[in-house]
Amino acid sequence: MTESLTRGVDHVGLTVKELEVSRAFFVDCLGWKVVGGKPAYPSVYVSDGVSVVTLWQVADRASHVAFDRRNNVGLHHLALKVPSRAALDELHSRIAAWPGVSVEFAPEPSGAGPKVHMMFLEPGGNRIELAWDPR
Repeated sequence: MTESLTRGVDHVGLTVKELEVSRAFFVDCLGWKVVGGKPAYPSVYVSDGVSVVTLWQVADRASHVAFDRRNNVGLHHLALKVPSRAALDELHSRIAAWPGVSVEFAPEPSGAGPKVHMMFLEPGGNRIELAWDPR
C-alpha cells in the first residue's frame, strides 16, 4: 500500500440558507469562535479550536435546493466529536431548544455501541451528527 499524500481535513465548507442564523448557531449554541470570513462572498469561518467550518451564504435564498442526503451528490452529514457523554447530553438540550433546528434523533447508541450519537439539521439546513466514543 502506498503512503497517503494527504494529512486530514483542512476545513469543511457548508452552504447555508441564512449565513447569520447559522453563524449564531455555531457560535452561540455550540460555543465555536469566528476565525475569519469574506463579507463579499459572503462567508464566515468558524472553529471549535480543532476543526474549521466555512459557512457560505446560498446565492438565492428564495429558490435554493434543500438538503437531501439521499438524492444529491455531496454532503450526507458532518460528524463532530464531543469529549464526554455529559457534553453530548448538554449539547442535545441546547440544540433541541434552538430556533430553526430539527433534531432527527436524541443521543442513542450507534449500532451496538459503545459510541453514542445524535443527529440534527442546523438552522442553515445541513445535517450534523455529534458523537461520543469512550474507546
